Amino acid sequence: MSTVAVARSSLDTNLRRYGRSWGLWLLLIIAVVAARFMVARDDGSGIQVAIGRHLPVMTSATLGVSLGIVLSTLLLPVGFLYLRSNTTRRQAWQVEEVTPGSRVAVMLGRFGADVAALFGMLLALTFAGWVLGAIIVTGPLNIGQLTLALWVVAAPALMGLAALRLLFDAVPLLRRGLGDLAFFILWITAIIVPATVARQPAGFAVDMFDFMGFTRPLVAGSPLGTNDFSIGNSAILPGRVPLDVMAGIGSDGYIASRLAWALVAVAVVAFAGLVYRPHTARRQSRIAAAIGRAFASGPPPRVVADAAAARRSSVPLASLVAAEFKLIGSGRLFRLLALVVAAFGATGDYRHMGSPAALLLLIFGMTAHAGRSEARGLLTLSRVAPIDPMLRRAAFIVAGTDWALLLAVPAVLVHGPSALLLATEMGAAAAVTAIVLAAFSGSAFAPRLVLIVAWYFYLST
Repeated sequence: MSTVAVARSSLDTNLRRYGRSWGLWLLLIIAVVAARFMVARDDGSGIQVAIGRHLPVMTSATLGVSLGIVLSTLLLPVGFLYLRSNTTRRQAWQVEEVTPGSRVAVMLGRFGADVAALFGMLLALTFAGWVLGAIIVTGPLNIGQLTLALWVVAAPALMGLAALRLLFDAVPLLRRGLGDLAFFILWITAIIVPATVARQPAGFAVDMFDFMGFTRPLVAGSPLGTNDFSIGNSAILPGRVPLDVMAGIGSDGYIASRLAWALVAVAVVAFAGLVYRPHTARRQSRIAAAIGRAFASGPPPRVVADAAAARRSSVPLASLVAAEFKLIGSGRLFRLLALVVAAFGATGDYRHMGSPAALLLLIFGMTAHAGRSEARGLLTLSRVAPIDPMLRRAAFIVAGTDWALLLAVPAVLVHGPSALLLATEMGAAAAVTAIVLAAFSGSAFAPRLVLIVAWYFYLST
C-alpha cells in the first residue's frame, strides 16, 4: 500500500467524519458571531489589543491583525478542546495499528483534515471580518490587507495546534490528562516568550520565538516602538493611537518566520508518526502503585450479609449534598492538599493567594467527579434512580460551593469575613461550569480545560 494512498484514505475518512459532525457547523457559527466580541469598542468592552493602554485606530489591517491575534493567543485552548473532543477523537486504532500502512501517512492525512476544519473556521471569521470592517473600519475598507493580516498571524498557529494535538495522540502518556496539562504549560510559554524578545531588532531568528505571531505587528508599527502592548483586558485610556500593521508584517523576517512555523507543524506531524506507540495495557511501576495505595480512599467497609435493609434518610437532600461533597473530595491526596491549601490561604491576602490555590485544587476535584457522574453509560442508568439527575446536579453545585467555603475558613479566622463572599462566588461559578460542561460533553476533559484557562485569567487579574 503506497504512502500517498494511505494519506489520501486517512484524509478522506476524517474529512467525511468532519462533514457529518454538527460540532463543525457550530464552530463555524461561533466564529461568525464571535467576531464582533473579538474587537474592542471605544468604551473598552470586548477583547482588547492595546498599544500603550490606548486602543489602535481601526484600519483594515488593524482589524485583521486584531482578529488574528485574539484567535492565535486567547482562543487556542478552545481550538485544542475542539480537536480533542470532536467526532474524530475516536480512531479505529485496533485496525490501523496492525496494518502495514505508514503511520506517518496516516498522521499526515489526519493533520490535513484537522487543518481543513480549522481553516474553515478561519475562513468564516474572515468573511465576518469583511462585514465587520464595512461598519467599524476608519477610512476605506481594504479586504486584501484585512485578509492578509488575519491569515498570516492565525494560520501557522492553527497548523501548529493541529500538529500538537497529533503529537499528544501519538504518545501514550499525553493522550489523557497529562496532555491537557502539557498543552496549558506550552500555551502559557508561547504567550510569555515573545514578550521577552519584543525589544530586539526585527529578524527571522527573533521572530521564530513568536509562535503565535503577535509581537512584530504590534511593535514594528507602533508609535511607541517598545513592547508596551497588551492583549485581553486592561485599563484603557481614552483616545486611539495609529498603528502601522503592514510595516510589522512586512518587517525583515516576519513572513519567512510564519512560513517556517507552518513547515515546523508538518515536521511535527511526521515526527508524531515516527514515535507513535500503539495502545497497550499500561504497567504501573511498584513505586507508583505504592503511592496510589497510600493516597487512595481505602477499601470499602466489610459486607455484613445479615444486615437490615437500609432505611430512607430523614433528610434526603442534605444526605445527597453530603454524598456529593464526599465524592468531590475523595482520596487521601485531595484531603491532604486541601489542608495545605486552607493553611496557605491564611498566610497572606486571600484574594491573591488563597483563592487561586483553592480554585486550582477544586477544578481537579470537581471536574473529576463531574466527568464520572455525567458519563454517557452511567447517566442512562442514573435516570432510573429515585433521585432526578437535575437534583443531583444542583447538589453538586452546593457541595462544590461548600468545599470553597471550607477551604476559606482559616482565611476568615485570620483576616475576617471578607473572604466568604469571594469563596462563595468562586466555588459556585466553578461548580456550575464543571457540571454544565460535563453534562454536555460527557467527560471531564472539556470542563477541566475551560476552567484551567479561566483560572489563568483569574490569577492574572
